[in-house]
Amino acid sequence: MNMRYIRQTVLKEFGDAAQEKLAKAKVLVVGVGGLGIPVLQYLNAMGVGTLGLVEADTVDITNLQRQVLYTEAEVGASKLATAIEKLKAQNSNTLFKQYNTFLAKDNVLDIVSGFDVVVDASDNFATRYLVNDACIILNKPFVSGAIQGFEGQLSVFNYKGGPTYRCLFPNMPSAHEIPNCNENGVLGVVPGIIGNLQALETVKLLTGVGEVLSGELLLFNGLHQTYNKIKFAAVNKNLKRTELEDSYGDNGCATGASITIKEFKELVDNNTNFQLIDVRTINEYNVYHIPNSIHIPLAELDFHLSKIKNNTTTYVICQSGKRSKIAQNQLAEKTISVVNVEGGINAFKSIEIV
Repeated sequence: MNMRYIRQTVLKEFGDAAQEKLAKAKVLVVGVGGLGIPVLQYLNAMGVGTLGLVEADTVDITNLQRQVLYTEAEVGASKLATAIEKLKAQNSNTLFKQYNTFLAKDNVLDIVSGFDVVVDASDNFATRYLVNDACIILNKPFVSGAIQGFEGQLSVFNYKGGPTYRCLFPNMPSAHEIPNCNENGVLGVVPGIIGNLQALETVKLLTGVGEVLSGELLLFNGLHQTYNKIKFAAVNKNLKRTELEDSYGDNGCATGASITIKEFKELVDNNTNFQLIDVRTINEYNVYHIPNSIHIPLAELDFHLSKIKNNTTTYVICQSGKRSKIAQNQLAEKTISVVNVEGGINAFKSIEIV
């Protein structure tokens, strides 16, 4: 008997049989941020045999209020490498598979195929729909969590013929319709709550213990400390799929040139002549903006192309760097070349503080 797990194997509803299932299980966690961290820490601590991590981002100072695995000394470091090192220290028996990339149409099937369950801990709709479709093709269940402000939601999709993500949300919104937590904000503890619930659903999936949250959407409101469930049915046309979509919109990955926040800060400090387009909302712009920047909200970009000069270097910025990448791609389609400012206003303000 492995004494490490005695506090859960002593539970008559769990026992050694469930622990053995965890040891043989392979779980893929997409995103090592606010949601992914608690998922990984608890699955690792509880004895899941193989954990896959998909992440290509670095630690940012603005991550620290909710991504509690990272420290101030690790700002700028690889999230993937940092997380793996700490998870190995937590449980040396776990086998870790690292994917230093973002999920995309050309790699998702290969990556997902090697796992029993997928946990979507991403922060954008493109990835959620991509994960959903890949899991349908490969017949894999996946645990989905999402957060914003003081609220969160949770469900399990594609479980034993149950509803898929598209049964609940048939159509993917455009990338700028619902900004992620970098733009709208999130209370630091909320990802921990939803991430822990994702870990719990994953354990239930793997062991058969308890009732899986399939066909139900759990809604959490942190301000009022309430939990509500909404039932939803499977839609036949969304239950089967043989191939991925041609496109999943913009995953936040621009193909054009970019500049690091340190390099951009040097241009500002040296009064270098350039044009800066700020594509945030008017409220965000009024709270804080870089002097002499030109405000063109992303949703109105196509209507104000005349404001962009062609005879000077042009940079584009948003709150975190995601919407500016979308703007960069949109402008590229109109043969307008701009340079994306990585990290956006969040990074610019943090480097000013430092």
